[in-house]
Amino acid sequence: MSLKKRSPGELVSFRGRDWIVLPSPDPDVQLLKPIGGSNYEITGVYLPLQVPSDKINEAHFPAPTKENLGDFQTAKMLFDATRLSFRNASGPFRSFGKLSFRPRSYQVVPLIRALEQETLRLLIADDVGIGKTVEALLILKEKMERGEIRNFAVICLPHLCEQWQSELRDKLDIEAEIIRSSTAASLDRKLPDDRSVFYHLPYQVISIDYIKSDKRRPIFLNDIPDLIIVDEAHTCAKPAGATSPTQQQRYHLLHEIAKKADQHLLLLTATPHSGKDEEFQSLLGLLNKEFEGYNFENIDQNKRRKIAQHFIQRKRENIKRWLRKSGEERTPFPERDTAELKYPLSNTYRAFYNQVVQFAGGISHEGKNIKSPTFRYWAALALLRGVMSSPAAGAEMLRVKELKNLGTDERPELELSDITNNRLLDNTPQASDNAETEYIDQVDFNAQEVSDIQKLLEKIQDLGNIENDTKANEAVKIAQAWLKDGYNPIIFCKYIATAEYLGRILKANIKGKVEIKVITSTLPDEQRREEIDLLKDHERRILVATDCLSEGINLQSLFNGVIHYDLPWNPNRIEQREGRVDRFGQESEKVRTLLLYCEENPIDRNVMKILIRKVRDIQKATGVSITLGEENTSVMEAVIREIFFGADSNGNTPEQMTLFAEEFYTRELEAARKKAENLRSIFAHESIDPSFINENLDAIDEAIGDVNTLENFITQSIIHLGGHIERDMQGYTVNLQNLPKHLQADFPQGKAFKISFESPTPKGYRYIGRNHRFTEQLCQYVLSLAMEGRSGYQRVARTSVIQTNAVEKKTTLIQFRVRNVIREHNGKNEVIGEEMYLWGYRGSNEQAEILQYEEAKKMLYEARSQKQLSLEMQQSTFTNEEQIFQMKKNDFLEVAKERAQNLCDAHDRFRKSGASKRYEAVYPVLPPDLIGVYILIPTPKDLF
Repeated sequence: MSLKKRSPGELVSFRGRDWIVLPSPDPDVQLLKPIGGSNYEITGVYLPLQVPSDKINEAHFPAPTKENLGDFQTAKMLFDATRLSFRNASGPFRSFGKLSFRPRSYQVVPLIRALEQETLRLLIADDVGIGKTVEALLILKEKMERGEIRNFAVICLPHLCEQWQSELRDKLDIEAEIIRSSTAASLDRKLPDDRSVFYHLPYQVISIDYIKSDKRRPIFLNDIPDLIIVDEAHTCAKPAGATSPTQQQRYHLLHEIAKKADQHLLLLTATPHSGKDEEFQSLLGLLNKEFEGYNFENIDQNKRRKIAQHFIQRKRENIKRWLRKSGEERTPFPERDTAELKYPLSNTYRAFYNQVVQFAGGISHEGKNIKSPTFRYWAALALLRGVMSSPAAGAEMLRVKELKNLGTDERPELELSDITNNRLLDNTPQASDNAETEYIDQVDFNAQEVSDIQKLLEKIQDLGNIENDTKANEAVKIAQAWLKDGYNPIIFCKYIATAEYLGRILKANIKGKVEIKVITSTLPDEQRREEIDLLKDHERRILVATDCLSEGINLQSLFNGVIHYDLPWNPNRIEQREGRVDRFGQESEKVRTLLLYCEENPIDRNVMKILIRKVRDIQKATGVSITLGEENTSVMEAVIREIFFGADSNGNTPEQMTLFAEEFYTRELEAARKKAENLRSIFAHESIDPSFINENLDAIDEAIGDVNTLENFITQSIIHLGGHIERDMQGYTVNLQNLPKHLQADFPQGKAFKISFESPTPKGYRYIGRNHRFTEQLCQYVLSLAMEGRSGYQRVARTSVIQTNAVEKKTTLIQFRVRNVIREHNGKNEVIGEEMYLWGYRGSNEQAEILQYEEAKKMLYEARSQKQLSLEMQQSTFTNEEQIFQMKKNDFLEVAKERAQNLCDAHDRFRKSGASKRYEAVYPVLPPDLIGVYILIPTPKDLF
């Protein structure tokens, strides 16, 4: 026979310990959390198996007595320890007590938008590096803490699975399982029955390429979690011209997910608009089917407001302006030091390049009609780009054709439509780092052309050294100079062969102790992450990578510079690359970027002049980032034809064609700029007053303690317990030798080490946040010293009587903890909110003046004892005050009830839908826990 289930918020005694009853979704399970304990100690009691001798009994929090008298200075430690230990804190946001970071104010805007919706449908399209992952994690945790979702899945590209798993673990303390081809079998073996892994695992990180298949998609949709987060959502847009969702498997998956009316869906992308309105509309249609039919060239204000509730897009300049509006001059983004460097060709390489241009012009002859390019035309372009990337990439392309013509392999026949030029022109969302050998492979060369290829292949073998390859030589010098200045660079290459070649050159020529790694798509996703993680152990490091690392992955903790070894033919690729280091969380105040290009190469010269510089000029002048798609194809072809043919069929000279290309692209850029500005005006989110958000963040900081609270508590507690802590330039030097062993466990034993309370954390320091295990254990230890009434120098006072000049009349300060139970309106979901509060009164009778929170806190933090009172006098004063407090008890309980209603109002603050409140107060748990009573007696005037 099961015993009676206790109500949430009650204080109970069980197996020799006091506990708080937590809400439980299972009627047969009683969830308990120890008083002063952590979430790791939450225990479930299965009531049907409980015996009467082991029952859960009602308990009462012990009131402070004269036996708890001690040093008033420790009262502040006790107050802060209690606040910092809260995980289910009161306030407008329930989740902040369980975060390992303190979000910036602008990152709370998407959370507010999410809380306004009954069913979450939101697309966050903030600029690269602003912190979309942090914004998504905030929404996820808040939804979980409010009891609105129980499980979730993050759907992302395969190579981002580990990064998401790590972010969930480090920032939210959530252990999620990765589900993809390499893990599916082992996960299936652990399942207790024949239901799917999607049913059994509450927290999932899923590879989109695993889940999108026709075989797995229906299983997932049948057991879909409450919340779906989709990263890099632009890769899931419906292709332009597609008439059915099934024409793109990724989009088909999201389309089916969105059809479920009550499904929470959160989409993330830095590039929502690919240049094609149709694809952008397909993403918006996942949020609301109505949006897919909107015409953004002519959209009225009502439609703008509708979309703005579900779409957030902010550029870095928007954020900076918004922060300045709130009075914050310092922004969380580094300054970007951008430079260009042109390198000359060596005489040997120049002669070889001219021969390749001549050969390419010959084989591309059939491609003069721009509207009907052939394989020969694209083969010539691919060969030219490979040769200018590196001798290794050029040789790879030449060698493929040589081997094919020797009959060593058979090639499949392809239609030209099977080989998209998007990859060659850097337009694909997911970059490929394989050389475009398929273009060359499809060409049937004649005997003379085969002979020319063999001669070129022989000559290119002599160019792969630092003497003949001035491009590689420049890269070595730049990397050495940057390392000397304290910059660790990522060097981005287009091709695998180029990256591996440059890696060898750097390892042979970089002096000193430097770790150099090469990462390309030849490594599996998991191994790429492992190789990057190994670089943490090296102070000086260089990463040579292809564009397989240019999207999604966070590299700001290891690198602070980007060198573009191969010039991209699309400015969007530059921003994606640089966004790996120039992003929220970068420790360096400045990041360096450099574009390396060859002035003697007409393609490089015109790409720089026509594409990259003009786009950057627009960004600087207007703050608008321009997304380029297929529209740059015509310009590139015009530039290339200048190289191959010298003049067109109309007799235009190379200079005239370059001018034509520049004018044409200027018009294209202007059209793209106007479209981007129009979209920005639709989705501007500067209407949310930063002061409103800061007020709510301040309320949270007050409830759970901010960074300054944490810093003061840690430093004072270490000193109080006999440890050593000393301020240095960027943090503190600490030695915990005299502290209890369990508080030393995570640090060097008996040695000094460095800590910081700032994030990003200075190099060489350990970050200590409010959710760090040391903080949590130190809070619990300080609370235990107070509650156990331990004597000696380590005592933490629950009561104190001091004589001070901070008051002119006897003043009593009271610390108390309030537990409030709230629930959804017309629902069964209940949550508990805890709050530490200060209250007091000035005087010694029923007419005593009540002190408000801010005044009481000021006295607690600033009052100092002027004279040591005898123990007898302290005890006598405290005993007399107990009687007076009984007269003020009704006032005290009214304050507790007010706090319960404030908590309910805070939870409901951001709800806009529905006429009734989303949350309602059930009850405050009375009486509140009386933590400490402190009496301040005025210093007699004759002492001055």
